[in-house]
Amino acid sequence: MMKAIVAALIGLTALSSAPEQPRSPYDADLAKKLGADEYGMKVYALVLLKSGPRQDLSKAESDQAFAGHMANINRLADTRDLVFAGPLQKNDRYRGIFVFNVKTQAEAEALVATDPAVIAGALAGDVYMLYGSAALQEVTDIHRRISFKQP
Repeated sequence: MMKAIVAALIGLTALSSAPEQPRSPYDADLAKKLGADEYGMKVYALVLLKSGPRQDLSKAESDQAFAGHMANINRLADTRDLVFAGPLQKNDRYRGIFVFNVKTQAEAEALVATDPAVIAGALAGDVYMLYGSAALQEVTDIHRRISFKQP
């Protein structure tokens, strides 16, 4: 009996000192395609959208600016420059976010400047660099497969 207990304890000790096994199989080709570092991460730009300097736009001007805003979001998603976008719930500071697949703040600012709502002054954006999962780039493709209605 004592030999069985010692053997079981030795077995547990051997298991606990074994090297950690990867949780999932590593896909080197996918990591390279997504520009992932050894941790599966990469740099993006996070844009926090807020109300811009022109809150006096007419309804027609505002409607046109925001229709263009949505078209621009779709265009940037199609070119894979935009990883994620969405409105924030009502708050006193920010209205929405963009996550751009760029390496520099200047590149992100250039993309923000293409937005018709920003051009019209209805929105403005604060840009911050973000270190996140390289897998975020797959969100748009997955979303298109699960969204019954397309914007």
